[in-house]
Amino acid sequence: MKPHLDATLTTTITFSLKSLRLISPPSIHLNYEPMSLSLKEIIQRANKDGVKYLLTISTEDKSFDKILNIISHNKCVYGTYGIHPHEAKNHKLIESVDIINKVNLNKKIIGIGESGLDFYYNYSDKKDQIKCFEEHIIAAQKTQIPLIVHTRNAEIETFEILKKKLKEKDFKILIHCFTGSKEFAFKLIDLGAYISASGVVTFKKSVDLANTFKELPNNRILVETDSPYLAPVPLRGKPNEPSYIVHTVKFLSKLKEISFNDFCDITTENFFNLFGKIN
Repeated sequence: MKPHLDATLTTTITFSLKSLRLISPPSIHLNYEPMSLSLKEIIQRANKDGVKYLLTISTEDKSFDKILNIISHNKCVYGTYGIHPHEAKNHKLIESVDIINKVNLNKKIIGIGESGLDFYYNYSDKKDQIKCFEEHIIAAQKTQIPLIVHTRNAEIETFEILKKKLKEKDFKILIHCFTGSKEFAFKLIDLGAYISASGVVTFKKSVDLANTFKELPNNRILVETDSPYLAPVPLRGKPNEPSYIVHTVKFLSKLKEISFNDFCDITTENFFNLFGKIN
């Protein structure tokens, strides 16, 4: 009998013999093409492979209606609301109250983000990114809903902002699609953050990243797809989808010398510890 998997349409997964759970918190974008064009089939394939729940991630306000539509018509799909740092330039006036109002539109919105800092591309001015990020943090503090963080080439700034805001009021943190340094990872762990691995960890050149995840405490790890991007080996180069999360989980369980089923149990428990129980 095939175990079932609770997955979130973003990037987190867990498996177990009793219940194979694929949870992809901040990294499935069901409203993006090509996934949006074959949504029913993608969800069916995920369910067939044991993915019980999916989490689809918001990146801009104008696409949020699509997310609301998806979660309203698909029982196993949950969502988030947030503004990606690339889109901060188009949301300069957004405030925490605006984010909270969006979250409150549907009980199946269980996360805030993805938000954060991306100084690699700098599609938005750094000041706009920081302002937008801080408003998301305030919303997470007020609602106690997990904040899904995107960070690239901004380790120092991301850490300092999270550290400063945590001193003001506690909030839950999930670092999405982590590809940073080992030092950064453990500093985030010290803040109480969870860290999510995507298919990137399976790539041949990701030796340092794999070693980081090998050393991270098991109770702080999640797994995601970030589909339709970053398909794991052996499917690298193809459009990613939730069912492919199995390959990343297999890689990580072997890396950490834990049975596949035990690792699924661990990451599933981590997801529910962070996001709470979902129906």
